[in-house]
Amino acid sequence: MPEPVAVTGIGLVTAVGWTPDEVWRSIAEGRSGLGELTLFESPRCGHLPIAEVRGNPAGRSSLASGSRSDHLAEYAAGQAFKAANLETAPRRINPRAGVVVGGSTGGMLEAETFLEKLINEREVDLTLIEHYLCASSTDAIAARFGLGAFRSTVSTACSSSALAIATACDVIKSGEADVMLAGGVDSLTRLTLNGFASLLIVAEDGCRPFDEDRKGMSLGEGAAFLVLENEKHAADRGAEILARVIGYGSTCDSHHATAPDPEGDGIRRAMEIALKDAGIPGKDIDYINAHGTGTLDNDRAEANAVLGVFGKEIPLISSTKRFFGHTLAAAGAIEAAVCIMALRRQQVPGNLGLRKVEEGIEIAPVRETQNANLKTAMTNSLGFGGNNVSMIFGLT
Repeated sequence: MPEPVAVTGIGLVTAVGWTPDEVWRSIAEGRSGLGELTLFESPRCGHLPIAEVRGNPAGRSSLASGSRSDHLAEYAAGQAFKAANLETAPRRINPRAGVVVGGSTGGMLEAETFLEKLINEREVDLTLIEHYLCASSTDAIAARFGLGAFRSTVSTACSSSALAIATACDVIKSGEADVMLAGGVDSLTRLTLNGFASLLIVAEDGCRPFDEDRKGMSLGEGAAFLVLENEKHAADRGAEILARVIGYGSTCDSHHATAPDPEGDGIRRAMEIALKDAGIPGKDIDYINAHGTGTLDNDRAEANAVLGVFGKEIPLISSTKRFFGHTLAAAGAIEAAVCIMALRRQQVPGNLGLRKVEEGIEIAPVRETQNANLKTAMTNSLGFGGNNVSMIFGLT
């Protein structure tokens, strides 16, 4: 079995909590983050339930300036570093620590305000587009925490942060770094809300993954980061190992720009690659955190893929999208954090919103958060354009 990568810290910000403990409390209580959109006005989509992070990220972040995404990312990254007992105010660059961030919208929210001011008021405020680029959060985090080794930004839509974690693991295994910060961030924007609504895949009553009456997805925002380490490095400094990344796989099926292959071929192959990488059979997976967006196409395809990999021995499975909404580029990292917390707490998150599984979907998601004997957990991420990532975490 290949040498696993240790997870020594988690940082998390979602619509149901500003810390991992707050988030898990909401999961345990079955409390959804879906609610009214207050971040900006949207005449056509303002009535849709949205998983918005309440409060001001800029007020919690230590960055002097930045986009909403930058502040969310920095705050979550700081939590992860603190949890890992790593220096959060370094005086020098660490040449053996790096960062990989998954993102998609970057500073789009602020750019929309820039454009609105330009059109309506003929006002040019360049500070609003100063942090527009998708890599802005990566640069801000690298500078803030003195990460001088490998630095990269991954943008593969909704699989971005999952691929960022896999990339960071590769960097550690290559010997290029001892410590990597990896995760992702996305903030709500008018572009994404109106864009998904134009595809007619946003649910008026909130997402209900795998339910027979599901009407689509719900958008959300947030950030999550993991501190990943070479296991010897973690042991030498006496760090607590929360979990290990024991396998991962990535594929691209290129079936359609916005729809997965109906049989789930891409994510099926990603799961198979992850299992091979981990050196374990499917029967050794105890829990699957499904991508489960609540759209008709996604849920059917993913269910077909799971059935293709696991047959009749399907592990405990659930989607947590109704808690956080679909956080796009941040989703993979948020759900990776959920898997690690599930392993630590020996509990499986409930598939919130599920009333009756659609006929033809041959999986039985866990309806309510429950205790379970867990040693391994798998999380799946599917992105527009056909990019798929599957990751496996273990306690040993």
